[in-house]
Amino acid sequence: MNAKILSLALAAACLPFSTPAAAADEFSECLARLRGEAPAKGVTAATFDTATAALQPDMAVIGLLDAQPEFVTPIWDYLAALVDEERVADGRAMLAQWQAVLARVEAEYGVDPATVVAVWGVESNYGRNFGSRSLLTSLSTLSCFGRRQPYFRGEFFATMKIMQDEHMAPERLVGSWAGAFGHTQFMPSTYLRLAVDFDGDGRRDLVDSVPDALASTANYLRKSNWQPGQGWGFEVKLPAGLDTSGAGRRNKKPMSEWAARGLRQVDGSALPAGATPAGLLLPAGPQGPAFLVTRNFDAIYSYNAAESYALAIAHLSDRLRGGQPFATPWPTDDAGLSRAERRELQTLLIARGYDIGNPDGMIGARTREAIQAVQRELGLEADGRAGQKILTALRRSPHR
Repeated sequence: MNAKILSLALAAACLPFSTPAAAADEFSECLARLRGEAPAKGVTAATFDTATAALQPDMAVIGLLDAQPEFVTPIWDYLAALVDEERVADGRAMLAQWQAVLARVEAEYGVDPATVVAVWGVESNYGRNFGSRSLLTSLSTLSCFGRRQPYFRGEFFATMKIMQDEHMAPERLVGSWAGAFGHTQFMPSTYLRLAVDFDGDGRRDLVDSVPDALASTANYLRKSNWQPGQGWGFEVKLPAGLDTSGAGRRNKKPMSEWAARGLRQVDGSALPAGATPAGLLLPAGPQGPAFLVTRNFDAIYSYNAAESYALAIAHLSDRLRGGQPFATPWPTDDAGLSRAERRELQTLLIARGYDIGNPDGMIGARTREAIQAVQRELGLEADGRAGQKILTALRRSPHR
């Protein structure tokens, strides 16, 4: 079963009908109801009719609603692909290229360049991956089917207001399955509230204007209570026997209290003095990397409410400043792969005769099926996992 069929199967399982015709009828009825709500949302009937004239539901997005990678992917896999040497090198190049703009952004909004560029890198790989789904199609589907329909209806109306008030063509409004778009993947309602015109051309453009996107991102973080001059946190070393039952991002205590409990920075040095509130974050439990995180981590978290996501941006920002990878290994015997390693893995699979398409670093159904086959050949557990174990095995045995 390929990924698209799997998504459609998941979608079908969530819905009270079983045929495309039934879905189309339900969709038409839903749009008719939404049309009646449009004026109260600031959307004219003419705008609504233009936006919805040719819409058809895309049921694949319903399956994606319950399969977000930041919630279902092991954190060591998630971070290995998001914060790798390629993204660090590209981010440093972006810091240099946009240095003047980023300096102005920091002066205006108080958010440092590395953090802003890290968001850009995680969200769209510095503008390379915006997503290709029509916002109108995805958000209308999510407005009519599946979970969280009221939320997505708000985003659907916000998309139409962007078309109507900002004069943005619908073909420019493409992005993720959930409706995020542009260089730093704003949701439409977030765009309406917080996007800014930083390049002075009279338009708030997160698609074609890097300055607007970077400044809008900093504005978002500022509105999320970003504290200028304060870091997001840092990796720490836990003392033996520490009671971690009260760990958690929300359970903040003064830095001095954590120091009294025996925590130290991961290099063994003392914690910073003072009463800065910080929470103990243990994303893989007490045996994995541990972090003290400040309110600035919460500001990053607000961008996409997943701790693994916030940690990816926080860590990438450190790497862009010249920091090192985490000192404590993840508690796994099969660590994740960088994007370069994923491409290498796929190249080795192709060399063994497996037809998985181009080695693009995206681990899809065909790659997983090929991994399972090779695992059987080599006497390994056939779990289809793209990790260090199978990459090492293929390096040792590149041909059948």
